[in-house]
Amino acid sequence: MLNLFKPKSEKEKLEKKYKDLLSKAHKLSHSDRKASDQKMFEADEVLKRIEAL
Repeated sequence: MLNLFKPKSEKEKLEKKYKDLLSKAHKLSHSDRKASDQKMFEADEVLKRIEAL
């Protein structure tokens, strides 16, 4: 089967969260620089957690 029911690992969850945060930061960079910087900071923290695994 297509791994539909296979639970995601912690690393996979963090990678998805990292990509989502980067995407949001990019969209916000066009309108709200401060919010964009905050999302980039959050993404950096997630990346550090991924590297720790």
